[in-house]
Amino acid sequence: MDEMEWTTRHPKAEDLRVGLLSWAGTYLTFEAYKNTVTTTAKSLGRKQTWELLVSNEHEAQAVIRLKSLQGLYLLCEADGTVSYGRPKNSHHGCFLLRFHRNGKWTLQCIISGRYLESDGEDVFCNSQVLSAYHMWTPRPALHVHVTLYSPVYHSYARADHTVGRIWVDAAVPCLEECGFLLHFQDGCYHLETSTHHFLSHVDRLVAQTSPQTAFHMQVRPGGLVALCDGEGGSLYPHGAHMLLGLGSNPMKGQEWFILQHFPTWVSLRSKARKFISVIYDAEVCAASEQLTPMSLFQFECDCENPILQLRSANGYYLAQRRHKSVMADGHPMESDTFFRVHWNCGKIILQSSNGRFLTTAANGLLMASATIPSPNEELGIRFANRPFLVLRGRYGYVGSSSEHDLIQCNMDEPDCIHLLPCRQGIYHFQAQGGSFWSITSFGSFRPWGKFALNFCIELHGSNLLTVLAPNGFYIRADRSGTLMADSEDVTKECIWEF
Repeated sequence: MDEMEWTTRHPKAEDLRVGLLSWAGTYLTFEAYKNTVTTTAKSLGRKQTWELLVSNEHEAQAVIRLKSLQGLYLLCEADGTVSYGRPKNSHHGCFLLRFHRNGKWTLQCIISGRYLESDGEDVFCNSQVLSAYHMWTPRPALHVHVTLYSPVYHSYARADHTVGRIWVDAAVPCLEECGFLLHFQDGCYHLETSTHHFLSHVDRLVAQTSPQTAFHMQVRPGGLVALCDGEGGSLYPHGAHMLLGLGSNPMKGQEWFILQHFPTWVSLRSKARKFISVIYDAEVCAASEQLTPMSLFQFECDCENPILQLRSANGYYLAQRRHKSVMADGHPMESDTFFRVHWNCGKIILQSSNGRFLTTAANGLLMASATIPSPNEELGIRFANRPFLVLRGRYGYVGSSSEHDLIQCNMDEPDCIHLLPCRQGIYHFQAQGGSFWSITSFGSFRPWGKFALNFCIELHGSNLLTVLAPNGFYIRADRSGTLMADSEDVTKECIWEF
């Protein structure tokens, strides 16, 4: 069977969300309890996140509405005031969005022709004469762990640490080298690789951030971004080997990338500790003791219910076929590719659409034949493309700072939690300095422990997880900003985007 051409997924709602920074460096914020809009917040949170609803886009402009996470809209009234609610007619709440060459946006009310502006605190639409006060800097609101996909070349950016370069040549984003951290500092972006190096203006990877690693970002609806040096140069692939570097003459949209959340790839092991792999083009077997590219599967799971699809590197999905066999020849919307996932102490049991559980036959083939699950049906699961986690909860990212003794969960910039696997589903959490996470008697955490502790990870969506701490409680985000492990049940505060 031929390989299916790898297709990137369509942008999701979270890919189209942005924060808007005013000239004063503060974010456009909806205050639901006051029914007002302000620009007083200095960090990007849920109240500062807006979804772009595009009704018409053409080159350097688009007609849009801004929708908050609560489902209400930014509205400009006839007297110039700006409110927050539901549109009264087809033009109410519509803005003409213009993209400027410096990466800024302006939003002009369709009805009045006045520009959205801020005085540093309040927001209004009074002036029809454009000025610096009307400029807004868009910041993508998706998680900072991303992939860069070139729609022109149908390939992903990949860091090559052996030569200190980035190439745009990966057909499938299953390697950790295809993931990048997008750091936002002082209005610019720094692109960090999985080994914590940064892309510089001279096309090399360097160890530290500096003005030479700072890029301006052009943002377009639909998750499209371009990274520029502010002096006329843009990042795009060069030459036959697709080296990512600065240049001033991109052709046919070469400089545009689709920014998407870094996908989750996992490996699965049977009770006999053999990797589940695709062999002979489509058969699925637990036979290999070595991890190979055909032992990797993209974990695609709906956060609303425990339904899982596993996508192989050949582009096809695992599917339950005739005679209860499991084959890697399924298509995205095919019902036989959906499996119900059951978690048990960091391991998973998969149930097919026929109600049977996946098990390994005597010849190693994966079959949907077990009527009652047992330890033989448990599969060990491990991250295949993530040497570290970056966690984001309801109040911000998980990280530490010099101002706090304890690990916080409301940070604008995250810490990387390095993963040291010890058993299937069980990891040690290592802080950036090489020390380990330690837990206090109150269920809070410090980042300078001397001994490794066991943390159990369970996936609750394509990019969502829970963590069971060493004290037997789930880790949750506390409104105070302190990370806590004191929840007996999985609540919304226990769900972490990674």
